[in-house]
Amino acid sequence: MSTLRIDHVETTGTFALDGGEWQVDNNIWLVGDDSEVYIIDAAHDAAPIIDAVGGRKVKGILCTHGHNDHITVAPELSELLDAPILLHPGDLMLWQDTHPTLEPETMHDGQVFHIAGTDIQVLNTPGHSPGSCCLYLPEAGELFSGDTLFQGGPGATGRSYSSFDTIIESLQRSVLDLPPETIVRTGHGDHTTVGAEAPHLEEWIRRGH
Repeated sequence: MSTLRIDHVETTGTFALDGGEWQVDNNIWLVGDDSEVYIIDAAHDAAPIIDAVGGRKVKGILCTHGHNDHITVAPELSELLDAPILLHPGDLMLWQDTHPTLEPETMHDGQVFHIAGTDIQVLNTPGHSPGSCCLYLPEAGELFSGDTLFQGGPGATGRSYSSFDTIIESLQRSVLDLPPETIVRTGHGDHTTVGAEAPHLEEWIRRGH
């Protein structure tokens, strides 16, 4: 029986959308065991991600959504590590803004990946973007939330293709009723738990972000 391990890489770079640019720190997560791994998001700089892979077989690069800061080096990693890129088709237009000549494979709601004796379930959670997805490991009690949920509230919805009402609906439908001890590993910043965030839903709705 292989043992599940989760590795973390943080990279820094530029998030660009709607004509603006922001410096951001991104979390990249590697989920697997000592022989094979999935990479969750591909931000800014391939070298530290490849270092964290450490020679393991990469089964896929799972993109939580199509904003450029989460997919910057996906094609480079795909080529160097001989691994497919997977993205929900709802974000293909965002992907094409960054990588117009390469099309990723399709990742869909309810899809399940298997690694280290564990399931990774795809939950399409639109709102931050139409194709935003969380990746849920029920046996491990882990949720990789991308930019859908952070410590302190939902992801930003003030830009193109985003909707506050939709992200709230997604959180209610797919995320906030998960077991409260579920660890939420986010696309930026510190991790949290479902139990720490769920009681604040009404407060988020009142404040509108």
